[in-house]
Amino acid sequence: MKKVWLICFSGLLCLSACTASKQEDMKKERSSTIQNVAYKTKQSNKTPVTTIGYIEPFNEQKAIAEVKKNARHLSYTAIFSYQVKQDGSLIAVKDEKLIKEIKKQGSLPMFVLTNFENGTFSPSIAHALFTNQQAMNTVISQVLTTMKNKRYAAINVDFEHIKPEDKTRYNTFLHKLLSKAKANGYVTSTALAPKTSGTQSGPWYTAHDYKTHGQLADYVVLMTYEWGWSGGPPMAVAPITEVRKVLEYALSEIPRTKIILGAPLYGYDWPLPYKKGNPFAKRISPEGAAQLAIDQKIPLQYDARVDAPYFYYRDATGKKHVVWFENEASMQAKYNLVKEKGIRGVAYWVLGEPFARNWSLVEDRFSINRGTK
Repeated sequence: MKKVWLICFSGLLCLSACTASKQEDMKKERSSTIQNVAYKTKQSNKTPVTTIGYIEPFNEQKAIAEVKKNARHLSYTAIFSYQVKQDGSLIAVKDEKLIKEIKKQGSLPMFVLTNFENGTFSPSIAHALFTNQQAMNTVISQVLTTMKNKRYAAINVDFEHIKPEDKTRYNTFLHKLLSKAKANGYVTSTALAPKTSGTQSGPWYTAHDYKTHGQLADYVVLMTYEWGWSGGPPMAVAPITEVRKVLEYALSEIPRTKIILGAPLYGYDWPLPYKKGNPFAKRISPEGAAQLAIDQKIPLQYDARVDAPYFYYRDATGKKHVVWFENEASMQAKYNLVKEKGIRGVAYWVLGEPFARNWSLVEDRFSINRGTK
């Protein structure tokens, strides 16, 4: 009887152990399932966006270091820029190593074509190009050849300060270039000045035709910054009130799925009092501005109307300054607008300015669309 009892007791122990083991496994499985659901829910709450970051490769090693830090947050990294000459030839960019690193970080390289010359945009270069069929053919051929040889994935055409009378000519040029780029499998985009109506005129605005750009390009980048600029009076670089006006006009002309909102990754430090013709304000990074305020023991102020931080301080000579810049709150206001309007994404001008909190925000709020080319 003891033997039978021991056998039965042993069986019960095994059964109990097996049952407990199964219960524990089920508990772990349920916990894992709950965690997975929570993770997926968190992921699904993120808004999918296309992000573009412009980079100026003046110093190749610094540019590569910046790409290593932040290109993982970007759908495209736009190399600024290939400059076109009046005859349609291009001024080359040393970008082979940079392109390799961009791809390594999971981003895609974007070719940027400009009418840039001697530190500014040239209306005469654009006019000469638009009025010379041979020059147009030359630049289109060179652009496509360069993109193929260097394995670019996308193109951004950023022609600015165009003569008002060249509006139709610019549209014609874009049609020829972008249609051929699309035929070769490239993603196409243009950069647009921040207009609030179709009748807004001036050398920076008239020739930028929102409706036509929206029809021709896969994406358009709204350059919604530089209200506060280095040569102008102190103010927020990208006041949300003005950004919203531009976006609302853009939405009346362009499908929302094609619109990418420009956002600055910098601010300016103006000496006061401001007078026209004063030395230009110095560009300052968001982290640099915040640190300057700490060093000066100056509390930050925040203009809730324009959603931008600022502060005043005096330099070593006693000269008064005002600094307007971007911080986490001002960027969040822009991201809220992106979500509110349901547009394609965000483009950053310009990489290389330290702003770690911005990239944390991007990761928390968005899931980054990845290209396929």
